[in-house]
Amino acid sequence: MTLPLFSSKAFFAPMAGVSDPALRLLCKELGAGLVVTEFTNIHAVVYKGAQLKSIKEFIEYSEEERPVAIQLFGSDLQALEKAVKIVSPHFDIIDYNMGCPAPHITEQMACSALLQEPELTRKIFRTMVKATDKPVTVKIRAGVSAPDKWREIALIAEEEGLQMITFHPRTVKQHYSGTANWSLIKELKQLVKIPVVGNGDIRTPEDAKRMLDETGCDYVMIGRAACQDPFLFTQVNDYLEKGTYREISAAERIQFFFRYLDYARNYPTIPFASIRLQAMHFTKGEVGGKVIRAKIGKVQTIDELHELLGKSMIP
Repeated sequence: MTLPLFSSKAFFAPMAGVSDPALRLLCKELGAGLVVTEFTNIHAVVYKGAQLKSIKEFIEYSEEERPVAIQLFGSDLQALEKAVKIVSPHFDIIDYNMGCPAPHITEQMACSALLQEPELTRKIFRTMVKATDKPVTVKIRAGVSAPDKWREIALIAEEEGLQMITFHPRTVKQHYSGTANWSLIKELKQLVKIPVVGNGDIRTPEDAKRMLDETGCDYVMIGRAACQDPFLFTQVNDYLEKGTYREISAAERIQFFFRYLDYARNYPTIPFASIRLQAMHFTKGEVGGKVIRAKIGKVQTIDELHELLGKSMIP
């Protein structure tokens, strides 16, 4: 149940509707040490696992992504045990989501709602660890309305045999607003002996190094900034190793997006709406990006999207 070796200290965060297998593969190639699937409902895993011949018909991934983690959510212990057993043969890490603040998820007594339920959380962690021979990890937030029970949750995770904690030090009430309180990451690192992954407000290579230096965390997890620019992983790795990194042009960035489109063609489970959304992310911050994004909203196929961006953003 030991963690795999990671090729870098920068991980790609799981994000619903965003961290699809094509983008994960691109981020992996550009230097992400770990990629994590979009969070998946344990009941869906159990149902699909009984209906489909291969898990890849439901949760697509590639061998090139390894090490790859699957992120699960849901608090029904029987379904959780079954789901963990179904996914274990296919993934290197089983991650558990206690961070998502979306109301339609927390109303199910799932994700960040569990930050108020330490004893149920203990049962969840114990169930997962007993159901798999793969390392189990968790992603948490600082609390619901205020930072409160995260310390207790973290100690329970360590006591029950989890191998790593990813910490986004915002509350559910904050959602993604305000500033992530990195001092809490430092406190968590001093509280537990297992590895800690810091998450929140990493937009540049300098941010990644500053979080590592200020908090002592073992790894950093990058989400929204990496959607706009997956080359950020290469830059972070270069900056941590050499103290320097190179910028990339808009044309280079679109070439990376074209690579993403090539990969996306191989994954039928990726909705075109998600591919179009990814194009929106890639064009943010570019000259004329607003006009381009208006046109992106009208295209209907990958080929149309490729043609539009090729004409609009490559000199």
